[in-house]
Amino acid sequence: MSTRFWSARAAVTPVNVTRVAAVLLAIAFSLSAADRPEPPKVVEEIVAKVNSDIVTRGELARNRDLIEKDARAQGLTGATLQQVLDRESADELRSQIDNLLMVQKAKEKDINVDSELNRYIADVQSQSKIADPDKFHDYIRQATGMSYEDFRLRKKNELLTGRVVSEEVWRNIVIPEADMRKYYDEHKTEFVRKEAVELREILVSTGDGKPETVAAAQKKAQGLLDRARSGTDKFSDLARKYSDNANTAADDGMLGAFGRGELSKSIEEAVFKKEKGYITDLIKVGAGFEILRVEDYVPEGQASFDEAKNQINNILTKPIADPKLRDFLTTLRRNAFLQIKAGYTDTGAAPGKDTTWKDPAQLMPQTTTKAQVANQRHLKKLLGVIPYGMTGVKDTAPAATPVTPVKQAPPTNNSDGSPR
Repeated sequence: MSTRFWSARAAVTPVNVTRVAAVLLAIAFSLSAADRPEPPKVVEEIVAKVNSDIVTRGELARNRDLIEKDARAQGLTGATLQQVLDRESADELRSQIDNLLMVQKAKEKDINVDSELNRYIADVQSQSKIADPDKFHDYIRQATGMSYEDFRLRKKNELLTGRVVSEEVWRNIVIPEADMRKYYDEHKTEFVRKEAVELREILVSTGDGKPETVAAAQKKAQGLLDRARSGTDKFSDLARKYSDNANTAADDGMLGAFGRGELSKSIEEAVFKKEKGYITDLIKVGAGFEILRVEDYVPEGQASFDEAKNQINNILTKPIADPKLRDFLTTLRRNAFLQIKAGYTDTGAAPGKDTTWKDPAQLMPQTTTKAQVANQRHLKKLLGVIPYGMTGVKDTAPAATPVTPVKQAPPTNNSDGSPR
C-alpha cells in the first residue's frame, strides 16, 4: 500500500486502524499453505569467524570426506582408517583457520599465483586427456566431489599458503652444506633415480580425417618442425601460437615429466636417452601430428650430491620449519578477530586469547537461503511485524512526545467586512 494512500487517510480513527489491521491479517493468513512463505530453515552453520572470513560446519564435513577418500585410496581400512580420521578430524578446525589466516596474509602481501595455477590446471587437464572444457569440469566433479570452481579455488589457496610459508618461514632457515653432504653420504640409497623425461609438444590436428585435411595438417606440421629446428623461433612460442592442444598451448606446450612405461612405445623410442633440446621428427598420433622437444632427461642410477642437494635441503629444513610455522600462525591468531562457537575447538589456539562467541544473537551463527529471507521480508512489509524465525534489535528509545498543533485565531475583518 502506497504512502500516498496512508497520508490521505491520516485522520482515520483508532477503530478504523484496528479494522484495517484486521483485514490485512485476514488476507495474509488466508493464503494457501503453498503460497504462504515458510519460516527460514537453517541450511548451514557458521562455527568460526576469522577476520572477514568464516568456517562452516559443511566445510568441516566436506574436508573430512576428502580425508577419508584419500585414506581409503592409500588402502587404509578398519581401525587404522578410523585412527587417521579421528586424528585429522580433531585438527580440522585448526587447519581451516590456519589456511584462512595464511590466505589473508597472502592477499595483504599482494602475492599473485595465477600463472602457477593455470599451469597446474593445464597439467591436470593434459593428464586427463580431456580437451572439452565442459567434460573436463565433469571429470573434476566426479574425481574430487567438488565443482570445478571450488577445485580451482582450493588449489589457488594452497599455492597462496605455500608462498606465505616459503617467504615467512622457510626463507629464514639456512642448512649448512656440510650437514647436507653428511646426510647424502648416510642416505645414498634414497637418491637412486628412475629414468624419466620431461617434454613439450606441438600438436597439429588432422581434423575430419579426410585425405586432403591430413595432407594439409602434415604440411603445416613439417613447416613448424623446420622452424623449430632452425632456431628462428622458440619451440615454446610456436607451441603457444600454433599447437591445436589448447591445454598445453596455454603453458607453452609443456606436457610434463614421464617415466618408462608411461608413454606409447613409439614415443618412448623417440625421446628417451636424448639430450636436452632434442626435437623429434613428426609423430603420427590419433588426433594429428605431434612434435616433441626434450626439456630434460634423467638417466636411471645414483643421483649426485649436486642433483640431490635441493631435495636434501627440504628434508633437513622441515623439522626446523614446522615449529616456526606454528609460532607464525600463533602470531597471526593473536592479531586476528577470531570467534569460535561453543562445541568446537581450535587445537592451534593462541594461549590467553579469548575466542568466545560473544553475542550469538547478533553474529547469527545460522544462515538461511536468500529466497527464504526475501519471502520473510515480503511478509514483514505486509503484516508490519517481525516474521517468525527472524531476529532483530528491539528499539528501546522512548517514544517522541506528540506535538499538539497551535490553534490559530480566526482572521480579523475590516469594518466593511472584507478580510484584513
